[in-house]
Amino acid sequence: MAIDQIPLRDAAVSLGPEQHGYPVTTPDHPIEVAAWVHTRLGHRQVTAEAVAWTPRAARIRYLDEHGRQGFAWVWASAVQRR
Repeated sequence: MAIDQIPLRDAAVSLGPEQHGYPVTTPDHPIEVAAWVHTRLGHRQVTAEAVAWTPRAARIRYLDEHGRQGFAWVWASAVQRR
């Protein structure tokens, strides 16, 4: 069963490559994390998986309250390992 993607209008704001632009580490298995994201509705904490990172940022995969999947690059300080 395919997971629906979060529509762009509802997705978390993602950092651009110029903000996280270091070599990217990609783990063999995602790391479970809690992360703060910013959406059009404001800031909120999500349960997520870190699927890649740099010294300054992490790329997370998360599900919204409707069970839709989203991805975003967020600052490393917004992520905490669970």
